Amino acid sequence: MEGYVPDTENRNPATMGIDEGGILDMLRMINEQDMEVPRAVGRALGEIALVVERAEKVIRGGGRVVYIGAGTSGRLGVLDASECPPTYGVSADLFVGVIAGGEDALVRSSEGKEDCGELGVRDLKGIGFSARDMLIGLAASGRTPYVIGALEYARALGAATACVVCSKASPMEAVSSIAVVVDVGPEVVTGSTRMKSGTAQKLVLNMISTGTMIRFGKVYGNLMVDVRPTNSKLLARAKRIIMEVTGCTQDEAGQTLQASGDSVKTAIVMLKKHLPPEEAAKLLAQSEGRLKQALGEA
Repeated sequence: MEGYVPDTENRNPATMGIDEGGILDMLRMINEQDMEVPRAVGRALGEIALVVERAEKVIRGGGRVVYIGAGTSGRLGVLDASECPPTYGVSADLFVGVIAGGEDALVRSSEGKEDCGELGVRDLKGIGFSARDMLIGLAASGRTPYVIGALEYARALGAATACVVCSKASPMEAVSSIAVVVDVGPEVVTGSTRMKSGTAQKLVLNMISTGTMIRFGKVYGNLMVDVRPTNSKLLARAKRIIMEVTGCTQDEAGQTLQASGDSVKTAIVMLKKHLPPEEAAKLLAQSEGRLKQALGEA
């Protein structure tokens, strides 16, 4: 990595005067630069699709998708993984986020940990990472030793590997089977990768987890039909989804959801097919959890 300078460390000519104008001028500069991010993500859609395809294959084979990173990148990986269970009703072991420095690093700076490749290997061993799993390395610069060490270890095991970086021709790209390179250009504040790079990584991770879950039938149309009603907000959402799909009343949605064992999809099948809970659940199982197929719409 000697001599490698990531794009994220270059100065941005468009924001060199960001400290000279008024507050509104400053915010306009930030906003204009932020608008470049989705366009950069769009240029990487082909590679993101390959990651989703591989992630689906890994999960179907009994493996997990593991994000690993340090600092902002690591926090974004943990965030995305932690949102999958409440959103899609999946096990917390399906998507896993690993960050240099552990849970404490989620709220306290732990940048020194990212310089140790052996620590990345140790953390993977700590979660029982195996050849069945997939490792997605996250680093804006693409040069973080902690992540590179983990990727090299995963490759040695024969596991699927990918990376999400914001700098071209990075060391991480060289040790990943699939490289998602989101070239957002120099940061608004030089080197502050929690800005454009962090936004880009968040968008990409949204696509990876959401796209994978859609492939598993966790979405009906654009409705979150595998949501678990674990609090009042999610309970209200579950009822609205049932009402939207079946045209039933709120009371009917609540009663059927309760009878279904809090399964939105089972409740929908019960109402649409006029089936008892056990038969509705059986039909869903025969359809591999795909609601459209269970309803005869696919």
